[in-house]
Amino acid sequence: MKLALYQGPPIGGDIEAGLARLERQLLVAAAAGARLLVAPELFLPGYNWPELHGALAQPRGGEWCRRLSDMAAAAGCGLCVGWAERDGETVYNAATCWDATGAEAGHYRKIQLFGPMEKASFAPGDAYCLFEFEGMRTSMLICYDVEFAPHVRALAQRGAELILVPTANPAGFEHVSKVFVPARAAESNVTIAYANFCGPDAGLEFGGNSVIVGPDARVIARAGTTETLLIAEVGTPVAPELRSTQIQDFREV
Repeated sequence: MKLALYQGPPIGGDIEAGLARLERQLLVAAAAGARLLVAPELFLPGYNWPELHGALAQPRGGEWCRRLSDMAAAAGCGLCVGWAERDGETVYNAATCWDATGAEAGHYRKIQLFGPMEKASFAPGDAYCLFEFEGMRTSMLICYDVEFAPHVRALAQRGAELILVPTANPAGFEHVSKVFVPARAAESNVTIAYANFCGPDAGLEFGGNSVIVGPDARVIARAGTTETLLIAEVGTPVAPELRSTQIQDFREV
């Protein structure tokens, strides 16, 4: 499957501009043959805008979801986006994946909230999400989640082959995409697509370095620190001797 990953500047709370930019990237990805585009964490309404998280958060199936679903259907390309979800009085840092027909394929709420801002804005999720996408058993984590090996291992044990990770990783934390993500992919025998922002956002600088890594820790595609649309083939066979057996071999003491 051809997978696209969009790394771009934050939208700064400008929902219409953000949706227009995402639509352009989705159309380019679809024209290149991609079946799915992954965008960063809290793309809507913006990551470092806590005053907007509760104020603009939308319900699952609300206007944002309808427009993103329509966008995917019109492009004929799936879409995975991070956004602020409201469920009654509770707000979650969420991600949703739609398939190429615009149907919701999976929905996930971030489990590992990072830092005081996220913990003040959001409630933590409490469940994993797995679904079939273009013949691959697929799941989602969000940013800090993927840094915890037990979460990746739990998804692998449930059959995940591909993990989509919308993220908002600041500059100075490049070790996450360069070390942690390849390690998580290799030790749990999965492919990970890690989509970050780049550039400034209300006083926070994002580090880019979005990456797609295969189950043998091989970097399939990597961005630098500027706006980038990565498109790469995932799900290609990996030689058995290059696949980790850690999950089966692990011994507790």
